[in-house]
Amino acid sequence: MEVTSKSKTANRLRRKNTWTAWSFIAPNFIGFFLFTLIPVIFSLILAFMEWDSFSTPEFVGFKNFTKMVGDDTFWISLKNTFLYTIGVVPLTLVCSLGLAILLNKKIRGIKFFRTAFFFPYVTSLVAIAVVWNMLFHPTMGPINQFLKVFIENPPGWTSSSDWALTAIVIVSVWRGMGYYMILYLAGLQSVPKELYEAASMDGANKWKQFLNVTLPSLRPTTFFVSIMLVINCFKIFDLVQVMTAGGPGRATNVLVYNIYNEAFVKFNFGYASAIAMVLFIIVLGITVIQFRWNQRQERV
Repeated sequence: MEVTSKSKTANRLRRKNTWTAWSFIAPNFIGFFLFTLIPVIFSLILAFMEWDSFSTPEFVGFKNFTKMVGDDTFWISLKNTFLYTIGVVPLTLVCSLGLAILLNKKIRGIKFFRTAFFFPYVTSLVAIAVVWNMLFHPTMGPINQFLKVFIENPPGWTSSSDWALTAIVIVSVWRGMGYYMILYLAGLQSVPKELYEAASMDGANKWKQFLNVTLPSLRPTTFFVSIMLVINCFKIFDLVQVMTAGGPGRATNVLVYNIYNEAFVKFNFGYASAIAMVLFIIVLGITVIQFRWNQRQERV
């Protein structure tokens, strides 16, 4: 009888713990189901339809995808997205790693500098975009006022089709490098000091220690940072919307901004969903390539 009673108590406690666990997990599952899974499935279905949100959706097969082939705006937005990614990813990697190395020191006030560099990442993006637009002003902005000392005709920045994307790259790198600096700091602090001591005893200078100890030890961090950077670059929208609204002309019209225009300005929800599917496939493909390259590097 006593064994049976203990078994019932254990079962009751197990069920209670299970329900408690589900009560914590359920909100996240429900949120994912309602606000992520259902919209993704709906968008996938909508990519093969024509719908303006007012009329009944009409199945059109691959018409939305074939339309992209002759759509100049789509190809320009794709090119701009790749150019933006090519500019942001390496610059952010270099700047964030450089900051992490500089701030991985035991000096007075180091916590202040770490916080200062991280602060832009948590600052309102709209405020950042407005301030940088003022800094980039072609005639009254302090950046061009300074550049006039060295060159006669400084860039037009956000008002120039040749420099607008560069301006957005600069702001993106400045805003994001503080966050990735924190990740690199965590990686640097996990590198065993014995490795540096052994390299020093073998006659390696600081540069060789960086190449042969620091970089290989930071490979997992660099892999994670590069994955996150590429995904975030292909999702860029808010900074473009506030700083340039896709202009001048189509100079900063990136893929997500193009999706926004097609869906919420032109009400071509089917075509916008098709572009979103292409964007998903591109990001997935690049991520798979990065994973395979990282696995190959680990085997070497």
